[in-house]
Amino acid sequence: MLSSEKIKQEALHLGFTVCGMSVATQVDSETARHFKEWIDAGCHAEMKYMENYEEIRLDPRKLVEGAQTIISVALNYYPNHYIPDEEYQIAWYAYGKDYHEVMKVKLNALLERITDEFEMEKKKSDDTLLVGRTFCDTAPILEKYWAWQSGLGWIGKNTQLIIPQMGPCFFLGEIVINQKVDSYDFPGKNHCGKCTRCIDHCPTKAIEAPFRLNATRCLSYLTIEYRGEFKDRNKPKINQTIYGCNDCIKACPWNRFSKPTFVEDFEASPDLLMMKKEDWRNLSEEKYKSLFKGSAIKRAKYAGLIRNIKAIAENEETVK
Repeated sequence: MLSSEKIKQEALHLGFTVCGMSVATQVDSETARHFKEWIDAGCHAEMKYMENYEEIRLDPRKLVEGAQTIISVALNYYPNHYIPDEEYQIAWYAYGKDYHEVMKVKLNALLERITDEFEMEKKKSDDTLLVGRTFCDTAPILEKYWAWQSGLGWIGKNTQLIIPQMGPCFFLGEIVINQKVDSYDFPGKNHCGKCTRCIDHCPTKAIEAPFRLNATRCLSYLTIEYRGEFKDRNKPKINQTIYGCNDCIKACPWNRFSKPTFVEDFEASPDLLMMKKEDWRNLSEEKYKSLFKGSAIKRAKYAGLIRNIKAIAENEETVK
């Protein structure tokens, strides 16, 4: 049987911040009910893909035949340097290279080491094969739920995973395998208490209630996933952010425990840090491609980013 401790050691050796394990099974009934209610209420906005593969999303065993274990990992992205407050803002997680690519390399390396360990330890007469798949925001799986179940932390009132004594600035990934490990972790205890800072500081009131985020109002959705033109009532909400939002994370008291990432790929380039408002307003497609080569920001595309910048400029003109 695989050693959970060895897997955790390998994960840390590869640069992951924390690692935990949970039994692969259906999500609990309360989580399933909340997810269905969230979808039925239209809180996923135009992200119709959230409606797909519900059975798989609520039961990750359907992702890997004979799935027994879900290995959850987290990788710190908290920045060493920031875009100045007076300039247009980008979500911290998007400062550097596309996290999907960085995480995928590390996850595949961890799965390879787990497979090697399994091959070394199994009896020669045993023809069982280890089968596993890696995921990082790339499949219908409730990542934060499994990170919580695997003991990495708890899901805060802003729906973000918070890791004790480390904060909320982490990318999550999973490996689902068809083998058991010798010990599993327990779900993380929630430490939000009576705090409502994330709710109070959300600029668009997208956090409608504790643990319930309405994407139709969220700046991350509006500036990234939403493809239409902003209605006049939405323009003021954009404020100074041209891609994503950090406000609920900044407001979280646990963010004081965040430490700068060691992952160089997540660092903002000097060119990005030096961008001024005027530079953004005159951003050419050529400069866009150069500035965001290999970046997750390309999800919003050039046209989307320009739309966001124009909305902010129009807001500023209105104020004048």
